[in-house]
Amino acid sequence: MLEKPRQKPRAATGAAPSGVVIEPIVGRYMQLAIHGRPHRLYWEEAGSGVPLLCLHTAGSDGRQYRALLNDPEITSRFRVVVFDMPWHGKSSPPEGWQDEEYKLTTDSYVELVRTVSSALQLDRPAVMGCSIGGRVVLELARRHPDEFRCIIGLQSSAFVQRYFDITWLHRPNVHGGEMAAAYCYGLVGPEAPAKHRWETLWHYMQGGPGVFKGDLHFYSIDGDVSASLPEIDTKRCPVFMLTGEYDFSCTPEA
Repeated sequence: MLEKPRQKPRAATGAAPSGVVIEPIVGRYMQLAIHGRPHRLYWEEAGSGVPLLCLHTAGSDGRQYRALLNDPEITSRFRVVVFDMPWHGKSSPPEGWQDEEYKLTTDSYVELVRTVSSALQLDRPAVMGCSIGGRVVLELARRHPDEFRCIIGLQSSAFVQRYFDITWLHRPNVHGGEMAAAYCYGLVGPEAPAKHRWETLWHYMQGGPGVFKGDLHFYSIDGDVSASLPEIDTKRCPVFMLTGEYDFSCTPEA
């Protein structure tokens, strides 16, 4: 049979078509052991310079840092690295997940961050986390101050008493993702652009069954660092805190 000669692929011109924006973010997967179990973890990064490791909130994923990854004022000075925790976003749960209940703990979270930092060979990164990420950075500063050049807590708190029933986030007659988004809707400032508000809420709606609830096990039960705060040596690991004015889930007093 005669076969039509294959055309050689066109060489890239370096310029995107009109109206198309190619973002500078690069996403990849890595396979590594976390807590002694094989995992396939997804991460994104952009920029170069001081490593800045970013931790997403409960029930969502690394897309929350999309603006930071696209900010040239940041990426010109920092290598911004954002990973999806296991069970979140594009990172899969470990083998056998169907036979267990996901519950995030302080020890497992601390080990996760340190394992990812080591796997990516980050040299004393600055670590920034929000919500559960804002809680665990305090523990990182306390336990391992020499591994991080500073920590930045967004909506960071030592402990917050539960003010709603988290069982609503995982039950057969309720859509857990919609419940999570409804809860987070009230934490967003009224002047936030609708486009960004709803894009963020969509990420919460996509969370896996029971994942938000499992994250809040750390935030509301296991992760109380109130008694150990005096042990943080800010001379060895500086601590910076930022709190949103309308986020009632975490006040400056907390």
